[in-house]
Amino acid sequence: MEIKDRILLAAVGLFMCKGIRSVSMDDIATELGMSKKTLYKWFENKDQIVLAVMQAHIGKQELDCEQVFAAGENALEAMYNLIKWHKEMLSNIHPSIFHDLQKYYPQAWAVFEEHKNTFILQKTADNLRRGVQEGLYRADLDVDVLARLHLAEIELMFNNAVFPPRQFDVQRVNSVMVEHFLTGISTLKGHRLLNQYRQVTEEE
Repeated sequence: MEIKDRILLAAVGLFMCKGIRSVSMDDIATELGMSKKTLYKWFENKDQIVLAVMQAHIGKQELDCEQVFAAGENALEAMYNLIKWHKEMLSNIHPSIFHDLQKYYPQAWAVFEEHKNTFILQKTADNLRRGVQEGLYRADLDVDVLARLHLAEIELMFNNAVFPPRQFDVQRVNSVMVEHFLTGISTLKGHRLLNQYRQVTEEE
């Protein structure tokens, strides 16, 4: 493994465990067993490391997300698989990471915003159209509005003022939000299928 890749791997491990702001260049160098002088040969400052970590993370996320959606036999299964994937992914992320990114690392946050406003928006819109064609989502959906509503819910999920991390873990909030979203857009056929995935029995 190249030195640059080793640095990024060590940095992401520390960020996930401790948050971003609390990790220093000294911490990263110590984790790698290298001098800060060597570290600075590859990255001028921590901002550059955070940006590189975010770019690599988003690239992997998009590949993983494509696989999750492709594995779904229908639109609802694809979205429900995404809930389970997000739960696992978010369980390994320190709760302060998104707050740290937004407040202290604008370049890295801009990478996430671009990912959200292009990739996630398109995937959500594609899923909504697929669900309508399959008869699982209501035929009268306004796809453009609902796709952007979903993006707004993603932002809300990481709003510490609305969901204080000490009271609400992000996996829980994500699951509730997406299931609420899916329930609202589903037909009766889709609702029954969603209950199967949720493993709940509901009187009609």
